[in-house]
Amino acid sequence: MTPTSNQDIPAAIELRLGALAPERLELLDESGLHVGHAGAQGGGGHYRLTIVSPQFTGKTTLARHRMVYDALGPMMQQQIHALAIMAVAPHELNSTRKEIP
Repeated sequence: MTPTSNQDIPAAIELRLGALAPERLELLDESGLHVGHAGAQGGGGHYRLTIVSPQFTGKTTLARHRMVYDALGPMMQQQIHALAIMAVAPHELNSTRKEIP
């Protein structure tokens, strides 16, 4: 799926991240906070992602981020300029009582 407008980008991101079988996925478009930033001028958006998936179990933070990048594929070089990621396994929420904003 290749988005044709900025409104399509969040939907395309969520669709691609479906490959990680998330139990929870929250995507916040923060592009408006970066108006005038070099990345914003190039057309890439700024996003904040919270994703909870059993596929992250036993994986390091780096491995989890790579999984997200792999799922997003070429969007990381085109439609996405910056992506802040919080990726956790479901049991981490229960065992540490970690709150996800």
